[in-house]
Amino acid sequence: MYAEPNRSRWYALQVRTRWERSTANLLSGRGYQVILPTFSTVQQRLGNSKAVVAPLFPGYVFCLFDANFRLPVLITPGVVAVVKRGSIPAAVEDWEMKTIERVVVSGVQSEPCPYLEAGQNVRIQNGPLCGLEGILITLKDRRRIVVSVSLLRRSVAVEIDRSQVCPIEPALKSIRSLSIMPLLEPVLA
Repeated sequence: MYAEPNRSRWYALQVRTRWERSTANLLSGRGYQVILPTFSTVQQRLGNSKAVVAPLFPGYVFCLFDANFRLPVLITPGVVAVVKRGSIPAAVEDWEMKTIERVVVSGVQSEPCPYLEAGQNVRIQNGPLCGLEGILITLKDRRRIVVSVSLLRRSVAVEIDRSQVCPIEPALKSIRSLSIMPLLEPVLA
């Protein structure tokens, strides 16, 4: 499973703690396309509250590059490693990057949340995120759709109105049932 030659893909870069913004700026200055999804939050310290912008995926920056020529990316200050499966850099799925980009561009309130593997799969039917798919959860008495980057095992929760979503069937379930059916039929001799 080697990277395709001359094929730029999105990769997740692990970066030093609190270096996300500066590393993204350095990579961007070197000509790389970079995405650093952020969210606004209120930070409480010593009785004072302050509005801050924080990364949706703390410790990670997304960068578009050819994995065969990753050395210039790896020597960028702040970059710790390219996220890998085994010893091979693992590209983030294109549809996951498009989903993250849509969430960032939409301006909808979002925040980090724990990665979920189980839950109701839903599709948003209307609004700026129409067509987006994710997992529906209830958090703090509000409904949210969870959009995940499976490679990082991280997720982002986007607040939505329950009336905007409809349930969807997982594709693998229907494929499994189709492939098992012929095996259950009796063999006539």
